[in-house]
Amino acid sequence: MASDDDPVPDISGVALVDVLRAVADPIRLRIVQTLADGRPHAKCGTHWNFGVHKSTMTHHFRTLREAGLTRTTVTGRTHTIELRRAELETRFPGLIDALATGDAA
Repeated sequence: MASDDDPVPDISGVALVDVLRAVADPIRLRIVQTLADGRPHAKCGTHWNFGVHKSTMTHHFRTLREAGLTRTTVTGRTHTIELRRAELETRFPGLIDALATGDAA
């Protein structure tokens, strides 16, 4: 169940420039690369040990969601984040694979 506090933009309104702006930050790019495995990840896991404060990670998660790259699902007290890979692949073919492998750099 998605939270009303975490709206996801309709994929048809997601602009490539907004996606690229979001992943221009090295931490957000690393988040996308982590999520590229196709699995939802808990927002409070050790895989997010990027050496920044929790509030900074929250900002990065929000930026990715608002750019249309991710979706957050809330189940009870657990928040999971996942890449909108299939939708993004349809909208921008090959982009996620390029970001995930570092070929976009």
